Amino acid sequence: MRVLSHVRRLDTSTDDGCSMAKSRTCSTAVCMSMFSSTTFEEPAKCLSDLSSFTQRFLPDDSQTQTVGVRLHRLSGLIGRRYLVTARLLAMIHERIDIAAVLQKTALLSSLSPAETQLLAARTSRKRLDSGELLFSEGEKCHGLHIIAQGKGRIFKTSLGGREQVLALNVSGECVAELPVFDGGAFPASAMAVEDTEIAFISRPDFHAFCIEHPPVALKMLAVVGARLRRLVGIIEELSFTTIRQRLISALLRLAETEGKQAEAGIEFQLPASHQELASQLGTVRELISRNLMRLQAEGLLEVDARQIVVKDMKGLRALLTVSS
Repeated sequence: MRVLSHVRRLDTSTDDGCSMAKSRTCSTAVCMSMFSSTTFEEPAKCLSDLSSFTQRFLPDDSQTQTVGVRLHRLSGLIGRRYLVTARLLAMIHERIDIAAVLQKTALLSSLSPAETQLLAARTSRKRLDSGELLFSEGEKCHGLHIIAQGKGRIFKTSLGGREQVLALNVSGECVAELPVFDGGAFPASAMAVEDTEIAFISRPDFHAFCIEHPPVALKMLAVVGARLRRLVGIIEELSFTTIRQRLISALLRLAETEGKQAEAGIEFQLPASHQELASQLGTVRELISRNLMRLQAEGLLEVDARQIVVKDMKGLRALLTVSS
């Protein structure tokens, strides 16, 4: 816009009888004004202004064509340098983002900023759409996956198609850490529950980093230990409790952690569909829906799709105790 404003001012101040010399003087003035005022932030716009300038102020001869070609090449050079700079800035910004993700990961929270930057240099990114597989059961493990943004679930599938959810991982958590160390295949599958971004570190790079930073390896043992305790809990629930008991336990946990007190009772929303909840509890959707309706008929709940209102927490807990 600055260039065109200079052109318009010179155009209106020059009459039709302007001589060739005066025209060339005007052209030089426009050139000087253009290159002193432009910031080159819009290469395509700069090229358009240059073309407009050559057509309106320079005579139609071979010299004009030479000047136009040179200006065109200069604009192209400016555009290429601008794009290269933009790409470099994007790469730097992405690297900073990866370092921020690693710093928020409990496994790597003890690292200094310099150490985090070193690990970020060895980290790549993957983007998954909702419902897209990160890896499948039996697939060879190539490295450590950390959820940078989004949510994923770890699950096993039976030959009949039934699913059992083993874990739900959120931002800042690692996914299936054990194969990174024992070299085996993934014991379960992982899928994005929503649009998810993954930070990935290859096995050789992560092994080398653990050797250089032993506290990371110790924290990894703590993470694997917590995962083992969770799996033992799942086995206990599936072996010694009924579907009704597992559902009541899940509802009580959600009411205590996610619930808000309302006039009718404690309100909360199921974090997943009835099908997803069934996969977490080791059953099928129909039994989840049937038991929810039964609890509602007993006056303990109000159910509206995924919206739940617990009307009687004491009664629900008592029912769980009686069932035990």
